[in-house]
Amino acid sequence: MNIETTIEEMARAARKAARQMAHCASSRKNEVLRIISLLLAKRAEDIKAENRRDLNLAQERGLSAAMIDRLTLDDAVLESMITGLQEVAILEDPVGTRTESRLLPNGLEVSRERISLGVIGMIYESRPNVTVDAAALCLKAGNAVILRGGSEALYSNQALTAIIAEALSRCGLPPEAAQLVPVRDRNAVTALLKQEDHIDLIIPRGGEGLIRFVVANSTIPVLKHYKGVCHVYVDQGADLSMAEAICFNAKVQRPGVCNAMETLLVHRNEAAAFLPRLARCMEEAGVELRGCPQTLAILTDRTAARETDWPAEYLDLILAVKVVQDIQEAMDHIARYGSSHTEAIVTSDYDRARRFVREVDSSVVMVNASTRFNDGGQLGLGAEIGISTSKLHAFGPMGLQELTTTKFVVLGNGQART
Repeated sequence: MNIETTIEEMARAARKAARQMAHCASSRKNEVLRIISLLLAKRAEDIKAENRRDLNLAQERGLSAAMIDRLTLDDAVLESMITGLQEVAILEDPVGTRTESRLLPNGLEVSRERISLGVIGMIYESRPNVTVDAAALCLKAGNAVILRGGSEALYSNQALTAIIAEALSRCGLPPEAAQLVPVRDRNAVTALLKQEDHIDLIIPRGGEGLIRFVVANSTIPVLKHYKGVCHVYVDQGADLSMAEAICFNAKVQRPGVCNAMETLLVHRNEAAAFLPRLARCMEEAGVELRGCPQTLAILTDRTAARETDWPAEYLDLILAVKVVQDIQEAMDHIARYGSSHTEAIVTSDYDRARRFVREVDSSVVMVNASTRFNDGGQLGLGAEIGISTSKLHAFGPMGLQELTTTKFVVLGNGQART
């Protein structure tokens, strides 16, 4: 059987399974998650043995230390997966909830009911823990999911999806509700992206190259998140101690993630006081600063920023710094170079804070808080499957509710349209 036929059969089976999952009771879905967590703990050594096969191949192929780190399933990662399953299980199930109910003059009662999306295709790189995280959220929201992990994690992902399938079967649910593409062949991704008759949404998680490939080749709607070029703007009159703490956290706490600050914008009236103190703490953390001419007039021994630095997602201890005339120039810079991911303002002025929130067009806008809070767990969603930087059908972190949609429900008593 060729890869195209294999993928189509998987998609058909997922569509059939999705119909059953869409009407599954919350208690049953929660039981699936509970069993998965128990099996992960019980079979931890088997999972780690399969993970070692992936790690050995990765080392033979010369993968970077960072890639190998993301690929590793150790006790701490397994424990976090188990905890994540338990957290998803206690979240409120959005499926079946009704909103916006109203009674029309003709007696019709109109409301909206939240329903599952259907079948989700998940394409991701490296981290095998995403297999369990994505499956848990999709299943809890009543969806079926087809998982296409990175080729470097195939053995790990097979072990994990076997556990998920067993848990589904034990609960009388179709194991086809969570399937793994079983081959390393990259043609499988292309074939998956053509299953518009059976798959409702594609969610890619990985580097910009992967996401652009998926968008260019998919006939199915794609949740886009190309990169995170996140900004912090330090406003005139800001509390500079607060600004220093926020900027340090946004850049240094975990620089290799999409919600880390990549560009700092500073009001010209605060630059002379703020930039030297920021430079000291950033230097201690090993951060390289790349500044505009006004920045270099204050920090004379730093690297000059080039045009390519402003739209850069470094994912490293590098920070672009620009002095701006006012909030308008800061917002203009963000509009030109940002990626609609996360922006923050540090300010003591209520009106400017409200203006920044209103006019900055990003998925999450922070006031006096670090960009690192753009995360489903941090924002109270419990968990997330990704961060959308496009506005259809979600914008920002996608939790359980964002893995559903709504339909209209109309209750009548014999009404006929005239």
